[in-house]
Amino acid sequence: MNRTASAVLFVAAIAASLGGGAAAQGDSKPTNDLPNPYRTVADYFKMPSGRTWGSTSAVEIDKDGKSIWVAERCGANSCLDAPAVDIVLKFDPAGTLVKHFGAGLMIFPHGIFVDRDDNVWVTDGQDNAPRAQGGGRAAGANTPAPTGPPAGATKGHQIFKFSPDGKLLLTLGKAGGAAAPECCYQPNDVLVAPNGDIFVAVGHGAPVDRILKFSKDGQLIKTWGKRGSGPNEFNQPHALAMDSRGRLFVGDRENNRIQILDQDGTYQTEWKQFSRPSGIYIDRQDTIYVTDSESESVARNHDGWRRGVRVGSAKDGTVRYFIPDPDTRKRPEFTGTSAGEGVAADADGNVYGAEVGPKALKKYVKQ
Repeated sequence: MNRTASAVLFVAAIAASLGGGAAAQGDSKPTNDLPNPYRTVADYFKMPSGRTWGSTSAVEIDKDGKSIWVAERCGANSCLDAPAVDIVLKFDPAGTLVKHFGAGLMIFPHGIFVDRDDNVWVTDGQDNAPRAQGGGRAAGANTPAPTGPPAGATKGHQIFKFSPDGKLLLTLGKAGGAAAPECCYQPNDVLVAPNGDIFVAVGHGAPVDRILKFSKDGQLIKTWGKRGSGPNEFNQPHALAMDSRGRLFVGDRENNRIQILDQDGTYQTEWKQFSRPSGIYIDRQDTIYVTDSESESVARNHDGWRRGVRVGSAKDGTVRYFIPDPDTRKRPEFTGTSAGEGVAADADGNVYGAEVGPKALKKYVKQ
């Protein structure tokens, strides 16, 4: 066998060992022209009288496979000025609100996860520190991006574990936030592995991008990652999911890719065919749902890709379906977020998109 043939076999063997990931790694052509077998059910979820939907990026499925959990931003895009409004909401399969709790605990609910014991985990991605007039922090144009919370923060940047009835069971991180190596600043998402280990992704604009791994009782085991675009480097690790093989999927949003790692943080491969990942959900059949809420609007580095939810296989990286964002506006006309930032799917295959810009929770039913 000559050297060329040997090299071809070697590359093929690597691609096979990565379960299709290697072949998909360099695939950066837009996956827009795919069938959409879903229809949108408008206004499915019913809020109590007098309460309207605010922004939400957090949607998850209950252990029963049918009920839906949401962490919602108090009718606005923050709960800072609404300390009496419950944040964590549970809807039954008919879209009726059946449970709510969490008032006053969070500023900016961002990520959500329901573990095997039906406990509900929520991340709080902002703080209550005083802001400069106009909404921003008092910082000059040449001031480096912060790597920790500003002075005066007494609430925010924590991860909360609730029982199904809303009892607070565990809190990760210092109230008001903390810079590395402590936890946390800008926690985006949380995931609990089958063995109880807890994974948290941090960094939502600030250059603090990393993954933290905790034991089931909240003791920090290890951290890894930094700002960058190489393997196991991140730029806004916005979402976490885990497949049936125990692989950790990280939605590395600003890098327009999903990185796939083992539970010790060892890099396996990366996928770009699911577009710019704001949210990721993997069901028990290893169907993967990835939502893109920023391409050609907020994002300035992902032209040609349409916003929406892509559905495929977590086993081999195949993208099968695409639920497009009905808002087709682009920069410079439109620079906001649209479509779901969070995504989940119930046991019947219905898809749910948690939307920040449109302030809605959408349901998509497969026809």
